[in-house]
Amino acid sequence: MSWIPSFEIGVWNAWLFMIIYPLQWLAVIVVPKHVAERTSHAPEIITTRQDRIMSFFTQGLWIVATLYSIFVPFQVGTPWLWTGLVLFVVGLLTLILATLTVASTPKDKPFTSGVYRYSRHPMYLSMIFVYLGVSVAAASWLFFVITMATFFLQSYQMSKEERSCLDIFGNAYRDYMDITPRWIGLPKTR
Repeated sequence: MSWIPSFEIGVWNAWLFMIIYPLQWLAVIVVPKHVAERTSHAPEIITTRQDRIMSFFTQGLWIVATLYSIFVPFQVGTPWLWTGLVLFVVGLLTLILATLTVASTPKDKPFTSGVYRYSRHPMYLSMIFVYLGVSVAAASWLFFVITMATFFLQSYQMSKEERSCLDIFGNAYRDYMDITPRWIGLPKTR
């Protein structure tokens, strides 16, 4: 791992992992409207100037990470690459399973089944796994810094989304929050 980040355009760069996000964005265009609406941020959670600023930084960091990934070479032929690949696959599977749960949950119900039993925010969790996968596969300290910044920005977003879900779903969501970890873990029993 070098203190000076590599900036090389190449086929075996981090964009191979990060391409899932532009592809996901394109997929939202072709899925039914009710699914697309439920996978985006509800406009009612961005109510203050601070919310708008945090949303701006979150989106901006995603764009920076995606563009930067074009120039970040993987550490091909090293354990870094294979470890990062495992983290990426975990993130990709989490994203797919979360999306399937969103698509199959009735509009008037909170997401509580499937991978949502182990995380209240599996889509955010999937992004952290993917970003960690890039950080490790490329042995990039700079991408790791981006990952940690994303983690903190997502934590803020999670709080806003949870308050919104409490307003919409009431005690059903409160009960869900009581037994389901915010990031990841086994559900608690009552």
